[in-house]
Amino acid sequence: MDVLFVHNNFPAQYRHIARYLSRAPNVRVAAVGAATATTLPGVNLRRYSAPEGQVVQTHPFARRFDLECRRAEQVLYALTSLTATGFKPDLILAHPGWGETLPLRTIFPSAIIVLYCEFYYRRDGQDVGFDSEFTDVGADGLVNLHLKNAATLLALAESDAGVSPTHWQRATYPQEYQTKISVIHDGVDTKRFCPNNKATFRLPSGRRLTTSDEVITFVARNLEPLRGYHIFARALPKVLEARSKAEVLIIGGSGTSYGRPAPHGTTWRETFFGEIANRLDVARVHFVGTLAAEAYLSALQISSAHVYLTYPFVLSWSLLEAMSAGCLVIASDTGPVKEVVKNNKNGFLVPFFDVKHLSSTIIDCLDKMRMLRPVRAASRNAILESYDLETICLPAFATLFKDKLHLDTVASLIGRVDID
Repeated sequence: MDVLFVHNNFPAQYRHIARYLSRAPNVRVAAVGAATATTLPGVNLRRYSAPEGQVVQTHPFARRFDLECRRAEQVLYALTSLTATGFKPDLILAHPGWGETLPLRTIFPSAIIVLYCEFYYRRDGQDVGFDSEFTDVGADGLVNLHLKNAATLLALAESDAGVSPTHWQRATYPQEYQTKISVIHDGVDTKRFCPNNKATFRLPSGRRLTTSDEVITFVARNLEPLRGYHIFARALPKVLEARSKAEVLIIGGSGTSYGRPAPHGTTWRETFFGEIANRLDVARVHFVGTLAAEAYLSALQISSAHVYLTYPFVLSWSLLEAMSAGCLVIASDTGPVKEVVKNNKNGFLVPFFDVKHLSSTIIDCLDKMRMLRPVRAASRNAILESYDLETICLPAFATLFKDKLHLDTVASLIGRVDID
C-alpha cells in the first residue's frame, strides 16, 4: 500500500499518523511539502520550491488563488517526480489551505483523499471583526476573505472524507459538507506531556526556575493580537504589583502567524509591551522566544498559572499540551476553547477583552494554588479522557479508515506499530 501526505509544513498535524504508517510493513509512505517540511524516518519527502512571481497584474480578489495555483504547479512537479519511481498512492492525507490539493484528484483519480479541515473563513462569528481594535476590513477585505475558501471548496468537492480537530472548527464549514467531516483531534502524547515536580527551566540569565517558584506562562507561536498577547500584556502590571515574587515566561516568536502584521518596522511584542513596560518590574518578565521541545515542556511543568487567549479561531496545540502537563489554565471564553476548558472545573474562563477580570483571576489562582490542585488534576484528566493520542485519537482514526473509507489495512496499522 502507498500512502501520500501533502502539507507544506509536513509533518505538522500528520506527525503521529505518519510515524505509525512509516514503520508499518508493506506500506510505502511519501510526503510532499515546501522548504519548511521536515522528514520522518521511513518517509520519502519531496520538497517543492515556494512559488515565485508578481501578482500585481492579477485582480486583488484573485491574488491568493493565483499564488495557490502557482503552488499547485510546484506540487505537480514534485508528484511527477514521485510517480516516476512507481509510487501510486492508495490513500492521500492532505491539507487544502494553500492550494496544494488542486492537482491531486486529476493525477490520482482512484486514490482515497482525506482532508484536514482546519478552518473555513467567514465574515461573522469568528476571528474577523472580533476585536474592535483591529476592524478596518472593508467590503473589499470581506470579499477577499470569502475567496480564501476557493481552494478548500474545490478540495472538499473532490475528497472522500475530512477531519476537523474540534466540533467548533467543523462547524465553521458549510452545512452541506459537515457530514463529510469527522471530528478527531490530532492527539496529545500524554506520556510525554505530563506533570513533573522535579522540572526546572533555565532562564537566559542562567537562573533556574522550579515548581517552587511562582511562574506565569503564556505561549503562542507568535506574539500577536489574534492569540491575545495584547490582552495578556495589559493584565501584567496589576498581577506583578499584587504578586511580588511572580515571574512571567512569555514563549513565542515576534513575527505574525495569523491576522494583521504589526506596523512596518515594529513587532506586536514591542508595541504592546511598550504600553506597560514603565508600570511593572521588567526584570521579572522573560521573553524566551521559540523554545526547543524539552525546554518548552519544562516551562509548562513548572507553571503555576498558564494563560491561553485566542480569538474564535483554530485551537492551539499548546493549550491541550499545557492541560496534559497539569497546568492551572486560565483561558478566554471563546470558541473552540470552551469545548475543552470547563469553567471552575478543569480551568477558568475569562471574557477575552476583560483585562481586569484576567488580572484578578491570575492573582486569585496564584493565591490559592494549593486549594486548586483538584482543578489541575481535572485539567490533565480532560486530556486523558478526550484527547489522548494512543487511547482516544488513534483509535478514532482507525475507525474512520475502517468504517467510513473501508481501508481495513490502514485501520489495522494505526496505533499498532512499535515506534519506540
